[in-house]
Amino acid sequence: MSKSHTNRPAKLALSDGTVYSGTAFGAEGEAYGEVVFNTSMTGYQEILTDPSYCGQIVTMTYPLIGNYGVNPEDVESGSLSLRGFVCRELCRTPSNFRSTMPLDQYLREAGIIGLEGIDTRALVRRIRIHGAMTGVLSTTDLDDKSLVEKAQNSPALVGQDLVKEVVPEKSSAWTEGLSELGIPFGSSYESATAETAAGNGQPHVVAIDYGMKWNIPRHLTQIGCRVTIVPGTANTEEILAQKPDGVFLANGPGDPRPLTDAIETIRELVQQKPVFGICLGQQLLGLALGGEIFKLKFGHRGANQPVLNKATGRVEITAQNHGFAIEEKSLPSYVEVTHINLNDRTIEGLKHRELPAFGVQYHPEAAAGPHDSHYLFRQFYESMTA
Repeated sequence: MSKSHTNRPAKLALSDGTVYSGTAFGAEGEAYGEVVFNTSMTGYQEILTDPSYCGQIVTMTYPLIGNYGVNPEDVESGSLSLRGFVCRELCRTPSNFRSTMPLDQYLREAGIIGLEGIDTRALVRRIRIHGAMTGVLSTTDLDDKSLVEKAQNSPALVGQDLVKEVVPEKSSAWTEGLSELGIPFGSSYESATAETAAGNGQPHVVAIDYGMKWNIPRHLTQIGCRVTIVPGTANTEEILAQKPDGVFLANGPGDPRPLTDAIETIRELVQQKPVFGICLGQQLLGLALGGEIFKLKFGHRGANQPVLNKATGRVEITAQNHGFAIEEKSLPSYVEVTHINLNDRTIEGLKHRELPAFGVQYHPEAAAGPHDSHYLFRQFYESMTA
């Protein structure tokens, strides 16, 4: 039996003094981060490769993780940016025709520590009651007092610029569309691509990458856009030099408030080009339009968040991953709230009343779903071709 299959002890200590003891998988070592939870039943590989989890230790509420393995086609970035991964039970013998390796090996090769065998219900309940907090995950230091002290002395996520850890080094063209399995049922993506092939032209989207999930440019490409990705550090002049028909503001990790240069760039771009933002992109858009940000108690992370579309009256089931939100009372009169979270009434979408600039807090591109909100990409396409 290999070392990865032996009972290696590991512990997770929280800054409030709570310690959880379990079994390690993945890599050896020690890591600190904000401990959060995700309620998705599927999509753990997409969660692991989402750069928005940079700086965080992610706990899955679904009890069995790893049962379908991992594969190179479903990744959302080129690496794993999260600090650690926690589950109730790890499946070490996955069964799926697309699987290329088990989750244990995947994390080990990526240098990410995993922890299984703890009471994840108790951990999630503590986070829900007391809020997300800093924790230390370790396979090397198993002394409770030492680990708690490390958690209490580790920096909090608030105020950190985590985007700089995940932005690409240079601009690049994106050409990959959705796989056959990834096209939302009942969508207009195939017809949009056919229209482009017929010679109606491709609107050029410049996507500002603050830690972008790759399924976003896949959707933009699938619907008939030409996509250029630029680093989140790009300024207005560099972005406009690409001659975009529209600008996309990507998701990304952490607190948006330290990103003052990005906020100023967006403030200038909305006056000149159609703009669409997702997740951190919407938060930055809200700040650029004069709003303020606050931190949620434990955030929204999962694929089952109900959102009301105020224009249609429809409730959309959405995938989300964020710990901050826009304060509605702070928004000026020229900004309209378009979507509301039905669990806590926080803002899930907004738009400028006069300019073609809008954003949503959730992920309409989400893989493995849901796909209720894929219409937003068509809405952005139409804003560029009107």
